[in-house]
Amino acid sequence: MNYETIIHQVEDRIARITINRPEKLNALSHLTIIELDAAIDDAADNQAVRVIVLTGAGDKAFVAGADIAEINTLCPVAAHETSRAGQLLMQKIHGLGKPVIAAINGYALGGGCELAMACTLRIAAQEAKLGLPEISLGIMPGFGGTQRLLRLVGPGAALELALTGTPIDANRAAQLGLVNSVVPASELAATVNKLATRLAASAPIAMQNIIRAINLGGESTLERGLEQEAQLFALCFSTEDMVEGTSAFLEKRKPEFKGK
Repeated sequence: MNYETIIHQVEDRIARITINRPEKLNALSHLTIIELDAAIDDAADNQAVRVIVLTGAGDKAFVAGADIAEINTLCPVAAHETSRAGQLLMQKIHGLGKPVIAAINGYALGGGCELAMACTLRIAAQEAKLGLPEISLGIMPGFGGTQRLLRLVGPGAALELALTGTPIDANRAAQLGLVNSVVPASELAATVNKLATRLAASAPIAMQNIIRAINLGGESTLERGLEQEAQLFALCFSTEDMVEGTSAFLEKRKPEFKGK
């Protein structure tokens, strides 16, 4: 597929997807959402891809939000359709089964913060700012922000961030659990690449099962989560990767996982 607003590259089992609208601070337009959805589908279907890295072009923004020029024209019916399209993309990323790393290189606001929250892991540059400033536009988050922020940071911080709309710096985001770690901007690409490379060498089926178990556990009772964990644990024992991993440990060598 020829993309207009993103760059999609695959190398060394890592798909790198870059939102490429730096002149708009990588704002999520309708076309960008469509293209991101297609790129995520491609990465999901590509057996050579084990990890996805999402970032924004330039050094100012990951994604600074939705495209306000488009938002300004929406009627309630179109707004509902836009919200659902964004939510479905975020759900696809959240439940992909392959780790998705957000490399937050600058502003991650509104839809950009929602995109980052849908990812499996989030690494932020020290200069990054995160938040949900929709209240300042007379609207509210619509791409899953109220629900994912609640689950990541708890109701108190979620209400504070969504009601005030004030962005927070990367260090506070890390304190709240909104990002996993913070690094100097000059080290962001290398840090993310090191993490992605490590995950790409891990057992794909086991990673998929871990993501599924944790995602389900965050949305269900403990008993249901434990039952699902046991089932997924058992499924790992039907894979060649389990034999390879345990054999490599006993033989004191590095395992080579095939995703089978």
